[in-house]
Amino acid sequence: MITRRKVNLGIASAAVVASTRSFAQAQPIELKISHYNPPNHTAQKQLLAWGEQLEKLSKGRLKATVYPSGQLGGGANRQFDSCRNGIVDIALSIHGATPGRYSTTELVTLPYVSPKAGDSCAIASRRLSELAPTYLADEHQGLKILWMSTIPPLKFHSRVPLRTIADFKGIKIRYAGVQYKNMIDALGAVPLPVPPPETQDALAKGIVDAAIFAYEGAASFGLESVVKYSLEPGVSSLTWGIVMNPAKYNSLPDDLKAIINETTTPAFAESFGKAFDEAELAGKQKLVSSGVQVNVMAPDEVDRMKKLLTPQIEAAVLEVDKQGRPGRKFYEAYVK
Repeated sequence: MITRRKVNLGIASAAVVASTRSFAQAQPIELKISHYNPPNHTAQKQLLAWGEQLEKLSKGRLKATVYPSGQLGGGANRQFDSCRNGIVDIALSIHGATPGRYSTTELVTLPYVSPKAGDSCAIASRRLSELAPTYLADEHQGLKILWMSTIPPLKFHSRVPLRTIADFKGIKIRYAGVQYKNMIDALGAVPLPVPPPETQDALAKGIVDAAIFAYEGAASFGLESVVKYSLEPGVSSLTWGIVMNPAKYNSLPDDLKAIINETTTPAFAESFGKAFDEAELAGKQKLVSSGVQVNVMAPDEVDRMKKLLTPQIEAAVLEVDKQGRPGRKFYEAYVK
């Protein structure tokens, strides 16, 4: 005979099971997003906005947590490997932090190289993201490329005035990336590798005399307190990869994968880049209002610099081809 007590216990047990299943289903899937930039950087703001978009589109089933300043994935040279190894789910970092490892991608950082349509970050980021699946996936093995980005052309920010090629002779310049090193060598200066967060201190102590950054980056890392001059126009850009751990991506239900895909298109890369174009103006204003003097290189001197640095382009493309990578094909497609 089934007693009322047994019936009640059965109902209670069923309720507990149903509640447990509902709780499990309601638990959001966390995406740990990591980068090395400080919390005031445009990258942080844009990643937070993207994370909010993911949460909204997934109706809370995805929860994005952004870790700036290398809190989780380490310095710029460790971010991609932290993503490969599953320490973080998504990472943003510069390719130049591990020189030569992403040599095809780094062709974008060559002097005065940009798509024919223009050198804005919006244009370049879209083009780079469009080409990534065809030309760059192989050198990003162990990573799923979500989108790629550039930043506005980098300027020299210095403790001493720079106006001509002759002014570069013998000065110590912070760089990150093999193409920047080659450029600094060609200018007769001394290249020194310094991680972005350590640049302000290196300038303050006189370890370096100048550093290459976009205005936005210079402002984010507080260089306005240690430099007196900035030099225009910018010479070359910088590439970022925003990548995901493939195992984490594959573990997602198909509808959540679709949300990731829909929010990481070349069009999204363009809007991501546009934010940096806008931030560049604000970064320049911050430096100028802090007393940094902006020098503009004379047109004839710019022509001399271009002539001096142009051979670096062909040499870099040939070197990538020698590695068995699609150097020339990628370069020609990018600048088309």
